[in-house]
Amino acid sequence: MIENAGPIFTISELAEELGITPRTIRYYEEVDLIEPIRHEDIAQRLYGARERARLKLILRGKRFGFSLAEIKEMIDLYDQDPTEREQLQRVIAYGEQRLTAIDEMLQDLKVMREEILEYHIRFVERLNLLKKG
Repeated sequence: MIENAGPIFTISELAEELGITPRTIRYYEEVDLIEPIRHEDIAQRLYGARERARLKLILRGKRFGFSLAEIKEMIDLYDQDPTEREQLQRVIAYGEQRLTAIDEMLQDLKVMREEILEYHIRFVERLNLLKKG
């Protein structure tokens, strides 16, 4: 019998629930972001509620644009610091860095949009002149 508090999930169940592939889950294992429940009698990969929660955090972190190394650092801090103080400080710092990067991207996109719009107007005017001529 597997000793684990809470529900147990297969790799297929987690993959389906989270909308990812089993290969992605295996990759997160390889880079030590999650760890399946090990039992000598069972060859199948099984995961507890902790790993399910970690997978959700990993996916949220990826959606927010954090690297896997940053995500690993933030998640691992939870296990190292029961007060969560260091983890929160790290998450805040990474979040501020990400917000700054997003602001820069938005500014770059705004400039790019203005340039494209300017060229668009020029090309439409030029095409209209060619049609008249």
